[in-house]
Amino acid sequence: MKETKVSIFQRPAWVAGLALTAAILWGWAYPLIKLGFGEFRIAPDMTGSKMLFAGIRFCISGLIILTVARATNRRFAVSKGRDWWYVLLFSLLNTTFHYAFFYFGLSHSDGARAAILNSMGVFTVVIFACMFFKSDRMTVRKAVGCVMGFLGILALNLGGKDSGQFTWLGDGMIILNALCSAFASLMTRGLGRRVDVFVGTGYSLALGGALLILPALLMGGTLPNVTIVGLLILLMLIGISTIGFTLYNKLLTCNPVGKVAIFNSLIPVIGAVSSCLCLSEPFYWKYVIAGALATAGIYIINKGK
Repeated sequence: MKETKVSIFQRPAWVAGLALTAAILWGWAYPLIKLGFGEFRIAPDMTGSKMLFAGIRFCISGLIILTVARATNRRFAVSKGRDWWYVLLFSLLNTTFHYAFFYFGLSHSDGARAAILNSMGVFTVVIFACMFFKSDRMTVRKAVGCVMGFLGILALNLGGKDSGQFTWLGDGMIILNALCSAFASLMTRGLGRRVDVFVGTGYSLALGGALLILPALLMGGTLPNVTIVGLLILLMLIGISTIGFTLYNKLLTCNPVGKVAIFNSLIPVIGAVSSCLCLSEPFYWKYVIAGALATAGIYIINKGK
């Protein structure tokens, strides 16, 4: 009998390695965004400029992916005309709303705190995937892992004023960003049925980025201080989006959603450490507790029977 060839995107070792690569890249985005704001002199109250910064990043990233897709003869057609509405909704959740909330929240919160709080979306994906997909059954192990993860989120708000308090402009926006990311992850499998997932990722980033740029310009958004260092930071963020989203979305179409999404629990650990190293932010003791609980959650969900 002839053996069926298994894609590398379905082999356990490759799935783990590629998912970890995406998580590491996204973890480093936290300090880079704040460094970018500083280099371009984008103040916390410059809403239009933040949206412009984000829009340029994602629009260029999407155009790069589409250019590569064209060069490799990927199929650009969407299955049915009405499926463009699905692509548009995915673009809004995956890019426009997701990162509008993310950039606003990050500018009003410590990078390390935002990184850990954003992990809420990971456990939300696991729970929702069990509700909507037969391939993602809820088990005692998954339930315990999710509880551990949510306890990590709650641990963020332990301590007094010196360790940071919940704010709607900071923490509230990061939570909305996490929910947008969760719903977009669930929609990725449907995207793969309507268009080549590589092309769909390019569409979502380019279109979602453009939908950030247009209102940003109408609001008078600018990049006040363009420097070589600032452009290098922007290029690094474009690279993170291009590689991270391409790998993550492909993995989601080939594997149970919860199995892939849970690797993003490592993002808070990477984001917290990189933010403290790059931004000289204080590392509160509760970050250790939150990070440990999130790591325990990913271990419990992924460990064998």
